[in-house]
Amino acid sequence: FAAWCAAEHGWLDPWCLFAALKDAHDGQPWWAWGEALARRDAPALAAARAALAEAMRVHAFVQWQFDEQLRALRAYAHSRSVFLMGDVPIFVAHDSADVWARPDLYFMNERHELTVVAGVPPDGFGPDGQRWGNPLYRWDRMASDGYAWWVARLKRAMAQADLVRIDHFRGFAGYWEVPATCPTAREGRWVPGPGPALFEAFRATFGHDLPVVAEDLGTITPDVVALREAYSLPGMRIVQEAFNGWGDGSATANARHPFLPHHHVPHALAYSSTHDSDTARGWWDSARPEVRAFAAEYLACSDAASIHWALIRATSQSVAKLALFPLQDVLGLDSGHRMNRPGTADGNWRWRCTWPMLEPQAAARLARITTAAGRAG
Repeated sequence: FAAWCAAEHGWLDPWCLFAALKDAHDGQPWWAWGEALARRDAPALAAARAALAEAMRVHAFVQWQFDEQLRALRAYAHSRSVFLMGDVPIFVAHDSADVWARPDLYFMNERHELTVVAGVPPDGFGPDGQRWGNPLYRWDRMASDGYAWWVARLKRAMAQADLVRIDHFRGFAGYWEVPATCPTAREGRWVPGPGPALFEAFRATFGHDLPVVAEDLGTITPDVVALREAYSLPGMRIVQEAFNGWGDGSATANARHPFLPHHHVPHALAYSSTHDSDTARGWWDSARPEVRAFAAEYLACSDAASIHWALIRATSQSVAKLALFPLQDVLGLDSGHRMNRPGTADGNWRWRCTWPMLEPQAAARLARITTAAGRAG
């Protein structure tokens, strides 16, 4: 335990002090702890460390146990040729150890309030866009020390998984900046991100071939594509999304959608759907007639009870290097099991699998499909 704490000191100490202080202040955000602690005055921090030493040790122990259990799980998976894929959100929360420990890296005023926040412009998910509300990075300050904060973050993620997906990859090329006073994301603007400089810093630490997947969905501009291709990062292709409208809605126009398997490229990841999509069954049940008609022709299936298997089969037969299927799709579950509804605040990230859901028939059929497509290992 002591050796692990010493090795992980860089992130562990700020987190444990933050967590202990948050407990001591009944869960209030860090800017409500009093000005001395909010500003991280040295005497106040020293007093807090002394008073909360045992609480900090408990938080450290919990983190150590998580690491130990994850390491055991990963070793067990590797012994069966199963690998773990991690996920790194591009942004952090305002009320987080990251922001409290290094406020100089974010756009905030002297009252610790955010001046601009993250989001995305209006799109198919909503006419007002999405006002995420996360702090935005001061990339110029991060550049001054070789993006050390981001390098450390990715190093930690790569210690826990074999491959990591960086969410909202397009934000590294350009991101949507929303004034904090605006209630929606409509009033935002595009601002350049760090671009190649950040990925050069990654390569300097992790080598030329980065085990990173770029989440390149949404409003993708040429600079995003150029950044992804310059560092040979695979992107994502969501097969379900290919049927949700394209061009003038005709079959000819729909057939040109880049997410359809016949347009996929090897250096990519193919998904039947994602955590942001409806489940395959839910999508089919709510699809417009013209969407169903095209999907039924392309997938050679018009049966609601089997549509999830048709979508999985088409995804598995893609030339993409990896094919991924949400468990909800494998199990044929409806919209009541959807993981996330982008742009909404309630009911998200609550779904859990239960053991009785895992029917052996589903496993056997998935095995047949992936074996026929050469993906069974």
